[in-house]
Amino acid sequence: MAKVEIKDKGGKKVGTAELSDAVFGVAPNIHVMHEVVRSQLAARRAGTHETKTRGQVAGGGRKPYRQKGTGRARQGTVSAPHYRSGGVVFGPHARSYAFKVNNKEVKLAMRSALSAKAAEGVLLVVDEFAFEKPSTKQAVAALEALKVTGRTTIVLDDDNANAFLSFNNIPTVRVIFVSEANAHDLIDNGTLVFTSASLKRIEEVLK
Repeated sequence: MAKVEIKDKGGKKVGTAELSDAVFGVAPNIHVMHEVVRSQLAARRAGTHETKTRGQVAGGGRKPYRQKGTGRARQGTVSAPHYRSGGVVFGPHARSYAFKVNNKEVKLAMRSALSAKAAEGVLLVVDEFAFEKPSTKQAVAALEALKVTGRTTIVLDDDNANAFLSFNNIPTVRVIFVSEANAHDLIDNGTLVFTSASLKRIEEVLK
């Protein structure tokens, strides 16, 4: 079992945590990670783009001019695609981009992401982020004490609302509750920070 230091929000070591090999010691599966993240991002797409076909364009209920005798090509309707303001051929229509991946793949992607972060040495564990009230100033000070810079994901235990509100105002920080943890948020950062409680919880879920 690998071990990681547990620090307080002042940056001082207060203990050591043993990381489960089943969660933090697997060989990262790049393909599964890619598929799961792609599925997440696809599901977020609105898919509200829409164009009108010739049958949906207003007007065009009669021929624009007679069939013969004008010297021009025959036309059936001004809603045809080659007319200005006519219908669109093969244009986009509203649809869902979501596709499904099974739960085993989702968990494997998360285990792969956590194992990669642990191997890279960018996984930090903090005893707890205890704030009496929401304070972005205290949150910034905590990150400075921990020497955390750049894009960061902080995973909190579910009942730590004050810490969530404190870190949520920092542009470079993504803060989530452990019940919301997903492959994309675990991967898309330079540093991944857990509290002791959230680390224990995610190990329980992913074992």
